[in-house]
Amino acid sequence: MKKIISLALVFLMLFSVLVGCTNSEQGSTSKKKLVMATNAEFPPYEYKDGTNIIGIDAEVMAAIAEDLGMELVIEDMEFESVLGAVASGKADVGAAGLTIRPDRLESVDFTDTYAKAKQVVIVRDDGQINTLDDITLGMKIGVQAGTTGWIYASDTPENGGYGEENVESYSKGFEAVQALSQGKISAVVIDSEPAKVFVSQQPGLKILDEAYADEEYAIAVRKGNTEFLNQVNASLRKLKESGKFQEIVDKYISAE
Repeated sequence: MKKIISLALVFLMLFSVLVGCTNSEQGSTSKKKLVMATNAEFPPYEYKDGTNIIGIDAEVMAAIAEDLGMELVIEDMEFESVLGAVASGKADVGAAGLTIRPDRLESVDFTDTYAKAKQVVIVRDDGQINTLDDITLGMKIGVQAGTTGWIYASDTPENGGYGEENVESYSKGFEAVQALSQGKISAVVIDSEPAKVFVSQQPGLKILDEAYADEEYAIAVRKGNTEFLNQVNASLRKLKESGKFQEIVDKYISAE
């Protein structure tokens, strides 16, 4: 009986070791998820290609995730929900053409900036509006809700805006552009790169030469998560120094 019990114990010990080894091997091949919150309506930074989300931000974050030994998971949502997802911990990062602003710094922290951008104005190519000065109070201006374009345009005329009462908000940028094409509004304030894409897809529209506002993009992380912020910044610097970052940008934005 003692021999039988001893053999059984040996068997159980061997089984435990084997199971432990298997679990260890599985753990070594699985990666921790890096969840990116975005709004995939912002070409060329993030947009849908079938069921996939591609673009500059998507590829940059994939490269950062790889450098950190993590697997990128992209969560598509309304633009206005991106920062909330990061602040609440539902997402690790927010990458959606985000501009650093004092009001946003109240809820999240930002990495080093990685792209210069500008807000531009799209109008119909009918000769009615040719400069920013041709846009007068009372004209309806379309914007994507929650964006810096929305913030700037909704401001008072004294601060360079058109007044909240003259601004029409849309959940997606292309919806504002469609409204412009249909004559429902007089202009659209939006980031320059998406503007180029939308104008190329909608005949009869043009971008005014003068920029409406200059800004820079950065990646949002949960406020106070300094260690992770430093890790992302280090990976971002590696991408820039290696030339990989510029390769990604050149893939989506042709040199002018």
